Amino acid sequence: MGQELPVTSYALLGLLTFGDELTGYELKQRADITLRFYWVSPAMSQVYTELRRLTDAGLVEPTAEGRGQRYRITERGRRELKDWMDGTPAGFPVLKHPVLLRLLMGHVADPATIKAMLREYVDELTTALADLDEVRESLRGADAPGEAFRHPSLVADWGLAYFESEARLARETLARLDEGPLDKDL
Repeated sequence: MGQELPVTSYALLGLLTFGDELTGYELKQRADITLRFYWVSPAMSQVYTELRRLTDAGLVEPTAEGRGQRYRITERGRRELKDWMDGTPAGFPVLKHPVLLRLLMGHVADPATIKAMLREYVDELTTALADLDEVRESLRGADAPGEAFRHPSLVADWGLAYFESEARLARETLARLDEGPLDKDL
């Protein structure tokens, strides 16, 4: 690989590969709509910092000046992104799960607090499922093999299954909490 870029740079490069030119603000909106379901969506200031880094490296180029400055990925940027995709191992995700962290220490809290936290999490998952389902539906018609949004639709399907699984696990945990003390032989 030629460049040493943060993963966020590659994420933003990838968001510029769908054939359109975007302002920093529009790129942030696209990140918020897509990345938030499986990656951290960068702050507005980080988007502009990364756009400067990518521009300085020749990986994106501005196409208009002024407040509405738009950016597009360059051929060099496409090659760099492809090299990163081809040369980076899949990697195991780092799970930073605040619900599980709190559940781990649930013995120091009131059981009602833990149950309320899990119910709130199920509600949040329900909202996330509805939001992601809207995103998934917006991709229909451009998600067939060879279409521009084929891979984003696969990510949306994965995310929907993931959130459904999380909701199922949270509901099962709530039910187990209602059973009484955990079986020590498990």
